[in-house]
Amino acid sequence: MLAAVNPYLQTARVELRRFRLDDADLLIELDSDPAVMRYLTGGEPTPPEEYRDFMPRLVASYDRWAGEFGLFAAYETAGGAFVGWFCLRPERDGPLDEAELGYRLRQAAWGRGLATEVSAALLAKAFTDLDVRMVWGETMALNRASQKVMEKVGMVVTQELETPEDMLAVEGAELGGFRYEITKEQWEQG
Repeated sequence: MLAAVNPYLQTARVELRRFRLDDADLLIELDSDPAVMRYLTGGEPTPPEEYRDFMPRLVASYDRWAGEFGLFAAYETAGGAFVGWFCLRPERDGPLDEAELGYRLRQAAWGRGLATEVSAALLAKAFTDLDVRMVWGETMALNRASQKVMEKVGMVVTQELETPEDMLAVEGAELGGFRYEITKEQWEQG
């Protein structure tokens, strides 16, 4: 049962809300799906204790950015099912006018346009409400679905990336990845 909270963002089909301390099980379940974790860990689940330790820091991070940025739980507006998460946040010690766009969705939410719908709304929020100058995202070269989402919302490849050493065992790691970006000016022209 979901507690009534003010949403961070709402689209036609998805509502983003702050995670709560007792939401660790949602993230544990999401990351237990080998298909969801394919391009992140090679299909290995995130150990449950990592999320139990992470939740207090996640919840505290909302105050750090005055609720303007963070990692947000995504729920379908029709029925309230948890579908995954989206993030819009600066790097830990980075400038506040540059934010990362990210997402991780349950398989049941794949192929329905939800990632594109919410990503487009997050860009609009970043550039109209949050004084963000540039939004970026990164993905593996083999993760074409994630690339399509970023392309559909107007982001373009700005850099080819080498695979981090801790991800070398992941399928397709030898192909590297891409950094996508979009500036406020590009978004306004798009």
